[in-house]
Amino acid sequence: MRALGRPCIVPPSRRERGTGGEDPSPAGRGTGGEDLLKTGERFGLLLVLGALLLSGQRDGWPFRTWRRVSNGPVLAPQGDGWEAAGTFNPSVVRHDGKIVMLYRAQDRTGTSRLGYATSPDGIRFTRRPEPVLSPETDYETGGGVEDPRLVRFGDTYYLTYTGYNKKDAQLCLATSKDLVHWDRMGVILPAYKGRWNVGWTKSGAIVPEKIDGKYWMYFLGTAADKTDQMGLAYSVDLVHWTEALDVPVLPRRPGRFDSRVVEPGPAPIVTADGIVLVYNGADDALVYRTGIARFDRTDPRRVLSRTDTPVFAPEAAWEKAGQVPNVVFVEGMVRQGSRWLLYYGGADKYVGVAAAATR
Repeated sequence: MRALGRPCIVPPSRRERGTGGEDPSPAGRGTGGEDLLKTGERFGLLLVLGALLLSGQRDGWPFRTWRRVSNGPVLAPQGDGWEAAGTFNPSVVRHDGKIVMLYRAQDRTGTSRLGYATSPDGIRFTRRPEPVLSPETDYETGGGVEDPRLVRFGDTYYLTYTGYNKKDAQLCLATSKDLVHWDRMGVILPAYKGRWNVGWTKSGAIVPEKIDGKYWMYFLGTAADKTDQMGLAYSVDLVHWTEALDVPVLPRRPGRFDSRVVEPGPAPIVTADGIVLVYNGADDALVYRTGIARFDRTDPRRVLSRTDTPVFAPEAAWEKAGQVPNVVFVEGMVRQGSRWLLYYGGADKYVGVAAAATR
């Protein structure tokens, strides 16, 4: 999606754009502060989920309307080193009483690493000075480690990420007890070896509980028509994964906001009404917006409902201008009291946060 960034879902011409650039607004220069706590109506994109008629269904979503919490990014590039060009596409979990964020950081050569930041309130973040995961293996060297997604089982955190060596992008796994020290499990869905996905693999969103004796994971693969669509895989041990279907579980829809890309967001939420998955959709112009899908909680292969129009879209200046324009890309979500906090990458350069009341 960006230069030297989300290579498996963007034509080469778009990836070849520069990895740096000036901040589009004063807010983009900060990393958090009092000014970010002002809820600005000008950035208060109100897209009411209840107005999205999902084949006549309004039930099943655990949250209401998303509203931007701040009028600027909560994390932005800094310095001249490993996070100079971009800090974006965050995943979040609650750990030891704080919200912990793993985020993708990119240097000016286009190499990505994973940074670590903590927050007591979900808005003001303090970063570690060094990355917690850097490219080391042959499937990571050159391009880096990208786009984290986190889920916890027992006392272990499972991290899915994209390993990119400037030739192939592949879905990888690592585990940790403390979110700082990581053990690599390797590539879990190799590129070019899928059943319907004939290209690269990435973006693994693991369902946070076993269903029918298996673990399930939604992921992104590239179809024969060069579009990027959502697949489904299963595992008995969270390490060895097998594709579940011969076709995408959530295909693209020509003429809609997800006509070109259908990519998982954060780990799904399992409710009495089903498996709720926030996902990222891109149209033919590669404008990235947010959708929601609901799957049967007893059969993750079965789609129950899906938004016809996006629930979140680029609106702020720093979401429209950056390394890649017109992008909101959701990768993190955590419950905070009576609301959900949604964390997203803006224009492949910044981290933003929105909130929604629980239903």
